[in-house]
Amino acid sequence: MAVSALLPIAKTTLKPLAQSGIQGATGLINRAKYALQVARDEVEDIIAEAQFERMKKQIDKEIASLEPEADVL
Repeated sequence: MAVSALLPIAKTTLKPLAQSGIQGATGLINRAKYALQVARDEVEDIIAEAQFERMKKQIDKEIASLEPEADVL
């Protein structure tokens, strides 16, 4: 008999708690996804900059190797 009296009270109390818990978890997941995307973008930028610098050094090296030939002509 006590269970039948407590069930509606527990239901009205626990349902909003569960809903707010789900909303909180969803918000936390969304913030984690955003943080991971920002970190991924940063890593991609670092990689692109490193590749650019490597390509720039290679081109500078190739130009430097051609310069003595230009002096000979």
